[in-house]
Amino acid sequence: MNAGSDDNSLRRLGVLVLFGAAFGYIEAAVVVYLRRIFYPDGFGFPLADFHEMAGFGPYLLTEVGREAATLVLILTACILMTRTLRHRTAYFLIIFAVWDIFYYIWLKVILNWPASVMDWDILFLIPLTWGGPVLAPLITSCLMLMIAWALLSKARLKITRLWAGSFIVAIVLIIIVYCAGGLHITDADYKRYFSWPAFIVLHTAMAGLVLICRRNNGSGEEENETAS
Repeated sequence: MNAGSDDNSLRRLGVLVLFGAAFGYIEAAVVVYLRRIFYPDGFGFPLADFHEMAGFGPYLLTEVGREAATLVLILTACILMTRTLRHRTAYFLIIFAVWDIFYYIWLKVILNWPASVMDWDILFLIPLTWGGPVLAPLITSCLMLMIAWALLSKARLKITRLWAGSFIVAIVLIIIVYCAGGLHITDADYKRYFSWPAFIVLHTAMAGLVLICRRNNGSGEEENETAS
């Protein structure tokens, strides 16, 4: 029975990775078209102001809607695949992380871009424009995969209200770091608005929270097994 359960878990993981990789290609394809239309002379920073680009307004609204629809589709897939909030959260994190990683893999294949992981990109548009070096979302994706692993592992992540509040605060602060960079992508000194120190501290703190929560829960399980 354990072997069958492991097989099902691996099969489901494979489906999640395939789903995320496919969405990454769709995202990359859309960006290829947008860059061809609005940046025929090349995509680079600092960017031209969206509002000064003829005809871009409706496309910007459409792009925000597409990103929102993508999140809904990923969430829907997670809801259909499992019934528990823990697994749905883990599956969402896996798909989102794989989607983001493969997005850059496909862009490299199609456009041979980015030339470096330090090249800047527009990362997201909800609730505001996110901006930063390509390396940043790749690091965030790895953190998401780490959290998903902790949620799905046998020594499951046990989160108290205090830890949950800490996670939420860290997530909000990470989004602020991304948005601070995104709001200045048209400035000549755009790079200075993305705070690498804050980004690294926040990601390190979240990774530490995950390990502490998982270790504490693992210790509790070991104590229960010894008592029984």
